[in-house]
Amino acid sequence: MRHHYPPPPDKLVDQQGRPYFLWDVNLSIDAFREKVRDTNPDVRAMWIGKLMRQAKPDDVFLFVGLEDIRRDWARLVRHLGQTLSFWTWLLARWEVRGDESRT
Repeated sequence: MRHHYPPPPDKLVDQQGRPYFLWDVNLSIDAFREKVRDTNPDVRAMWIGKLMRQAKPDDVFLFVGLEDIRRDWARLVRHLGQTLSFWTWLLARWEVRGDESRT
């Protein structure tokens, strides 16, 4: 997804450089980027799921693309918790509209 208004850097990370959505993990934004691109699909799904569960929806697409979410969807669902219904609905809406521009 093209993020039209990315958050200012000081709103994306705390004073230690940790993304706001990783409030429970001491991990830098660069280390997090590595996690969501891990070659192990289960590790990647765990971190992408955490991102989708805890970040603002627009901010998810600062780190992963729609193709990443679709690729790992079967593994992601177990990590989405209460956000599963939202993401299921949103992805279905985009598919119905044929909106594939969220990369």
